[in-house]
Amino acid sequence: MYEPIRTKSVHTMTEPGPGVPHRSREEELDIQLAGHLTALLTVTDELRALAPAPALDDAAQRLADRVTRLRAGRAPLRAAPTTTSATPAHITALHQRAHTLAGRALVVATSRGDATATALAAERLESHAAALGIGG
Repeated sequence: MYEPIRTKSVHTMTEPGPGVPHRSREEELDIQLAGHLTALLTVTDELRALAPAPALDDAAQRLADRVTRLRAGRAPLRAAPTTTSATPAHITALHQRAHTLAGRALVVATSRGDATATALAAERLESHAAALGIGG
């Protein structure tokens, strides 16, 4: 009465071809973490230019070292600061941005199980929270 189906359903998943890149969850987390830490490094460099402090210099170096390790030895690109003077509101906005980025990096580093990156992100989160006058 019914003829059997001779072709595959359109809903059947096909195997990706050999040219499609495959990444593991760990590789994806490495890429995300490197991205968040690079963004945090950029904001840290901006803060270093506007409000120089030895703690920011140390943080920038540690962030750059961690990103280099995550990227298999490739150092992150470092952007030149956009301005040499800023208002207190601009500095506060940079600390807020850095706080947000450090929080994102902390989540990914924790998910990845990277104790070094977790500690670094938590330290930066606390530092920027202190600069903003917030707890956490």
